[in-house]
Amino acid sequence: MENGAVYNETTEPEAKAPRRRPFGCTLRHLRGWRLPVKVVQTIFSFVAVVCEEIVDYCITCSGLYLFEFTSCSAFLLSLLILYVYCTDLYESLGEDKVQKL
Repeated sequence: MENGAVYNETTEPEAKAPRRRPFGCTLRHLRGWRLPVKVVQTIFSFVAVVCEEIVDYCITCSGLYLFEFTSCSAFLLSLLILYVYCTDLYESLGEDKVQKL
């Protein structure tokens, strides 16, 4: 018992960690037409943010401020959606929590 022979037979070897892709990128949750639509949505919302920032002078800016808020929110939310669905965060959170989010 002092030489450890008893424990060597019953001890399981360490399991290897599963191999992950670099940065955990996966496209299995956005298949078909959903991925291109989300990418185009992100690009359009970013272009809207840039176009809004180009405006230097306006007489009634309330509509412009609403457009700025909407386009910036759309850009950030579409980036969040792409990040969640295209990385390992989807598996980490679980499908039910992602659907609630």
